[in-house]
Amino acid sequence: MWDIAIIFLAILTAIFAVESKDLIKSIIAFSAMSVFVAILYYIMGAHYASVFQLLVYAGAVTVLFAVTIHTIRRRRTA
Repeated sequence: MWDIAIIFLAILTAIFAVESKDLIKSIIAFSAMSVFVAILYYIMGAHYASVFQLLVYAGAVTVLFAVTIHTIRRRRTA
């Protein structure tokens, strides 16, 4: 039962990340989706894949997106 709810939340946040007009909200939704996918990996028994999902996607890629958005906004205002 929990896995179906988490799958639904992962799909919902993924759609919101794609459809949102605000880039910061898209980054937050992408990060939440990555956390939900990591939880699904953990439930399925792939513990190492879950840890790598959290470290790489929910951590590094999200920070990379945020820094890119920050840099682009800084260049537009300057």
